[in-house]
Amino acid sequence: MRGLGTIINTLTVLGGGVLGLLIGDKIPERIRVIIVQVIGLTTLAIGLRDVIDTDNIVFPLVGMVLGGIVGELLKLEDRLANIGEFLRRKFAKEAAESSFVNGFVTATLLFCVGPLTILGAIEDASGKTPQLYIIKGTLDGFMTIIFAALYGVGAIFSSVSVFVVQGSLTAFGTTLDSLLTDRMRLELFSAGGLAVIAIGINLLEIKKIRLGSLLPGLIITPILVWIFATPNGLIQ
Repeated sequence: MRGLGTIINTLTVLGGGVLGLLIGDKIPERIRVIIVQVIGLTTLAIGLRDVIDTDNIVFPLVGMVLGGIVGELLKLEDRLANIGEFLRRKFAKEAAESSFVNGFVTATLLFCVGPLTILGAIEDASGKTPQLYIIKGTLDGFMTIIFAALYGVGAIFSSVSVFVVQGSLTAFGTTLDSLLTDRMRLELFSAGGLAVIAIGINLLEIKKIRLGSLLPGLIITPILVWIFATPNGLIQ
């Protein structure tokens, strides 16, 4: 069944979020903090692993710089935060604004940026057993428990983002697979690794990075590879 993986991943985020709300007040604050810090460190490691696989760091570097400029000009971070605030006003008026938006934005970007999101969509579009999204869903569900305990109901609404983003990618999964060469995938995942590292830095509260503004870099990077790393390209 096409799209089954997206449905499973959405449900694991929903289930994890509900469980986090139910048991969140039973988890001491210091334990919640240390768990988030461990998740932040693990996120950094995952992002670093993807970055160092690049064949030429110039592609993800330039792609993410240009993407960051485009994202700031389009105010993507602010628009994403506005979506979170809209959902809060619509469905959770009692929730604190900053907590809801932080939970929504952080969980959305963590769950929707990375190689598993794209590779899983290609597999999900084929109708095969969606093993990648089942693995991703398990991880996302566990992290949503912690995010919901820390940020509240905002983290649960990241399930909407998971459904929309992964559902859209799955709908175009076959086309997406045909458009990307192995080199384009490699540098795209490396650029995604930079975004994942930024998520880890935010989770560890080292420095606030406007993650939403980095998203165009995930589109620009493979385009740069297509232009410059073809057989007759300027950069290999």
